Amino acid sequence: MNGRQERERQKTQLLRQIQQQRLELSACRRHWHEATAPLDRGWHTLLSLRSWLMVGSSLMAVWSVRHPHF
Repeated sequence: MNGRQERERQKTQLLRQIQQQRLELSACRRHWHEATAPLDRGWHTLLSLRSWLMVGSSLMAVWSVRHPHF
């Protein structure tokens, strides 16, 4: 084999290796999204309730100031 053919063979091998790594990364990404989906849903729920939590904590603060001997 001459140098050019060897380089082409190496290039083809590297391209196959890169494609395999891309496929593995894609599979790992899907697995990661599936594994963290419950945490993401919980976080989004918490963020959506943030305004209600602020209102509730404000009301509790006002009530505790008005009734200090609870």
